[in-house]
Amino acid sequence: MNTRARMIVIGIAVTFLLYAVFEKHYNISIYILGLIGYLIWSHYREGTVFLATQAFHKQDYEKTKSLLAEIKDPDKLRKGRRNYYEFMMGNIALKEERIDEAEYHFQLASRLPWKRETEKGFVLINLANISLRKQNYDRVPAYIELVRKLKLTERQKGIVEKIERELNKQT
Repeated sequence: MNTRARMIVIGIAVTFLLYAVFEKHYNISIYILGLIGYLIWSHYREGTVFLATQAFHKQDYEKTKSLLAEIKDPDKLRKGRRNYYEFMMGNIALKEERIDEAEYHFQLASRLPWKRETEKGFVLINLANISLRKQNYDRVPAYIELVRKLKLTERQKGIVEKIERELNKQT
């Protein structure tokens, strides 16, 4: 749910809450308060990351960027959402050629927990690629070493091999 939709639902819930209190249906009031509490909690802890992830998978980067912009304080997101937030922000910055900002977001994403090793592999591959672009050739082998410890897809293995070949050309 995006921020606007959450506010509309909270407004409707407050209206029902006032009616329930006025009619002395206190048990229903508690449920409505719980719903409002959950919506507020999810706004800060979940944000619009799920919607942004869906847009990102559809390669709609403008929508992804606008949905992520609704998150005012990413530090409050739970770790299971923050990693995707940082990953998508890093990819958007990379697409817009803001290399330093992309590196910053990928560095943060690399420090957060991931459910699947392949997801963390993409983060580390991006960091290796950015280091290669920035000609920080001493960092690339460290990232490649970390990536090699993970369970990778064939596509990821191919990308790692390309990065290693490019590194060998440069050094």
